[in-house]
Amino acid sequence: MKSNYRELLVLGFVVLAILVRLTPHPPNFTPVTALAIFGASTFKNKYLGLSLPLIAMIISDIFLGFSSITLWVYGAFLSIGILSTYWKKVRVHNVLLSSFIFFLVTNFGVWLLGYPKTFEGFILCYTLALPFFLNSIMGDIFYTYILKYSFKFSETKITNYVKARTI
Repeated sequence: MKSNYRELLVLGFVVLAILVRLTPHPPNFTPVTALAIFGASTFKNKYLGLSLPLIAMIISDIFLGFSSITLWVYGAFLSIGILSTYWKKVRVHNVLLSSFIFFLVTNFGVWLLGYPKTFEGFILCYTLALPFFLNSIMGDIFYTYILKYSFKFSETKITNYVKARTI
């Protein structure tokens, strides 16, 4: 019974990520990186943990549209998820590292697809992306801790509920 509640809670997190992406928000201020970190570092089933952000992205991209850097974005989330499988706890430095990985990977794709293949084009691409990077950091920290503490709170409530029903 506890497992059913847990699955519903995880499904709720995926739905939250989809809804946030589909509603107006500051660029890159979404819970998808948080979902990648949280899912991969929390769940024993690593395939489930790694698939959560990709599921949220695919469903929301069906409505938002896919872009030329979609594979770079998905690759960044998958990389963050894989790295997160090695973390036993969600910590601020892990979230910051994840934000940095997303910034590096996605903007490398942007540079390859839309800027001159010169050192100046490379620097210009990453320089123009800095405001998005700040939004990513803020959103990643905010949503990672929202997921972490709401999951912990819900797990406690679910455990207490299940214990009360079995007594």
